[in-house]
Amino acid sequence: MGMTTDYETREPPRAEIDALQEPTVIEFGTAWCGFCRAVQPLIAEAFAAHPDVRHLKIEDGSGRPLGRSFRVKLWPTLIFMKQGQEVARLVRPGDAGAIGQALAQIDPR
Repeated sequence: MGMTTDYETREPPRAEIDALQEPTVIEFGTAWCGFCRAVQPLIAEAFAAHPDVRHLKIEDGSGRPLGRSFRVKLWPTLIFMKQGQEVARLVRPGDAGAIGQALAQIDPR
């Protein structure tokens, strides 16, 4: 598992996301988004301490149902899930520490 580097264009159905039992971070954004590109080193830094957390990077946009089901408004939005439930959310995080704290909520090491 660990950090994913490319955005997936195929959205999994919401029911599939809700059924995930392992700690998972869903990152909504796009490859062309400046905010999304800028946060990648911070995500990588935080994920280094949590290699067993699943990272789903989902390309989002107008009319994309998965992002709308999570009420995503800005990119990147990181949804931290444990046993199919949202535990934390970060929108345009500005430091690896905040990402690390949210990861610790779903993957206490």
